[in-house]
Amino acid sequence: MTSKPDKYSPVSPQDQRLTKHTTDTTGVHDSLEQNADNTERRGFLKRSGLLAMATAIGASIPLANNMSSGFIPLAFAQSDDLVDIPGKEGLKVLNDRPLNAETPPYLLDDEVTPAKHMFVRNNGRLPDVSLLDPDKWTLEIAGESCETPTTFTLAELKSRFTHYDYQLTVECGGNGRSEYTPAASGNQWTTGAVACPKFTGVRLRDVLEACGIKEDAVYIGYYGADLHLSGDPSKESISRGVPMSKALEDQTLIAWAMNGEDLPVLNGYPLRLVCGGWPASTSGKWLKKIVIRDQVHDGNKMAAPAYSVPKYPVAPGTKVPNEDMEIIGSMPIKSLITFPKTGITHTIGEPLTVRGHAWAGDLEVSDLYVSIDFGTTWQKAKLRAPVNRLAWQHWQSELSFPEKGYYEVWARAIDSEGKAQPMVVPGWNPKGYLNNACHRIAVQVV
Repeated sequence: MTSKPDKYSPVSPQDQRLTKHTTDTTGVHDSLEQNADNTERRGFLKRSGLLAMATAIGASIPLANNMSSGFIPLAFAQSDDLVDIPGKEGLKVLNDRPLNAETPPYLLDDEVTPAKHMFVRNNGRLPDVSLLDPDKWTLEIAGESCETPTTFTLAELKSRFTHYDYQLTVECGGNGRSEYTPAASGNQWTTGAVACPKFTGVRLRDVLEACGIKEDAVYIGYYGADLHLSGDPSKESISRGVPMSKALEDQTLIAWAMNGEDLPVLNGYPLRLVCGGWPASTSGKWLKKIVIRDQVHDGNKMAAPAYSVPKYPVAPGTKVPNEDMEIIGSMPIKSLITFPKTGITHTIGEPLTVRGHAWAGDLEVSDLYVSIDFGTTWQKAKLRAPVNRLAWQHWQSELSFPEKGYYEVWARAIDSEGKAQPMVVPGWNPKGYLNNACHRIAVQVV
């Protein structure tokens, strides 16, 4: 097998925006763009364009009869906008105020996500690095439902409570937002706002119980050292939280290390909260204070429409009243193809190894299937159990192709309650959250 990216290689296969090739097919692409209209995010086109597509790709599409009417191949999604970020490698910057950057799928192939490949999601200004001194760092536990408010130094947390190591899946609630039509506001994440490193810390439960949890406690909230974009010190950048049931889980950590080393500054150094399986916004960075509440926490970005979805299905573009929104909890079933990189050239007659990860919020993944005929038939992949609860699961499959031409490999996971990933973008919501459509890569068989 030859694994070399070529002109068929989009960096981000979930971002279906059309771009022009640097070939002699400009006229073909003009035609495609005119027909695509406002549906280009998921890549649909009239079936009359199949011949034009094959011409533009430079290859036949053997299983084109299985393509949904109006489908556009991944080969038209092209992007190479990668920017260097200190401590990171190969991430694509989506925004620089605040800094937000995602990781291309092929860089997420490691079973344990390296620090250099963990995405960056900020809501405000980074803290002053000179103030991030672990020797002087403190964490305050307070709130109306805390019996004995207490302030711990980082050293006291480490010495007083038992340490735990868990590999935990952390994913931005807006991961996949770029596919929604009409477009949802916010960072246009494709697939790369997810990671599963190993965190070291103490259980949040142990710390809260040491301070006393009153019977009326229903929620916790966090406050970090990051600054509001306005620079106003009286405003928090973000202050979210989770119900007590999530806060008291074994795997919910107050963490100071990732993969056996100090947390990266961009990922919360020197202390952060980690609530695996829920939106990453619940895992507060640069952690300074946790409050035990007798009500749903009311910090910044807790109220709808932030990190909320409609309580009922709505038509795309619908304006949903805030009172009809509910806070996102456990993330939905999802999977990612991390090898090979989309756009490879593969030799006919040789098996192709395909692998990746799958995760399901608070649940486990029960099955993983792959397809090479645009979702018409599916082949079951080998799926491994998670190393611990709330870690992603690794899968692998060997594929054979019937003839030369252009193919797409699709992955589809099913969770332990029988819920499967949708083959197209799921129900629209105003903020573009929870897109868990099947991931796919392009393969040219020669």
